[in-house]
Amino acid sequence: MTAHRRISFQVVRDEVKRRIEARVWPQGSLLPTETQLAEEFNCARATVNRALRELADQGFVERKRKSGTRVKKEPRRQAKLEISLARQTVENQNATYRYALVERNLVNSPGWLTSQLNVEPGARVLHVICMHYADNRPFQFEERWINIQAVPEVEHADLNTSGPHEWLLNAAPFTDAEIAFCAISADGRLAEYMGTTTGTSMIQLERTTWKDGQPITFARMTHHPGFCVRTRY
Repeated sequence: MTAHRRISFQVVRDEVKRRIEARVWPQGSLLPTETQLAEEFNCARATVNRALRELADQGFVERKRKSGTRVKKEPRRQAKLEISLARQTVENQNATYRYALVERNLVNSPGWLTSQLNVEPGARVLHVICMHYADNRPFQFEERWINIQAVPEVEHADLNTSGPHEWLLNAAPFTDAEIAFCAISADGRLAEYMGTTTGTSMIQLERTTWKDGQPITFARMTHHPGFCVRTRY
């Protein structure tokens, strides 16, 4: 039995998308099965499944149980979400921005992060906790894990005066990103940092980024109560 090489779902996603756009698989056509695609790309079926799920979310394909995956016939519309620095967002509100580094530690990747980033078990990551303020009021609590193998220079980077997101955009700009918005209730730690009470409803943004298929970072950004996210088609 041939072992599966470590191929990212982004590689499969992008190649399937390329074939759809090149009309290798025209609108309405049935795609090969997940098993067939996994054999072609020499990867796990779960990798293909995730790639097709993303393409379905993006409006390229539609998936039906027992019927397979088809290229969608109707035109797609995608919302565009700008990923802004906390500094830019605060200053765009005509407020004074302030940043504070809370913690910085080199750790071995815990199991959940190994799965999230698809890195080797026990891979070395930089764990960073920092705060962003607007007019000296808590604006965003940021917790981030950075893959040392992808960005080795971050191990000795100066993160005392500017945040890891800002540093990464200059040192290792990403090519792919996955974003999730979650409604959460503040626990004791979040409540303390954000100047609110335990149980307060807040918006938390989770973002994973890659550069040419290599995982760079996973971050959780929790915003102050009342924070609003807007996008447009």
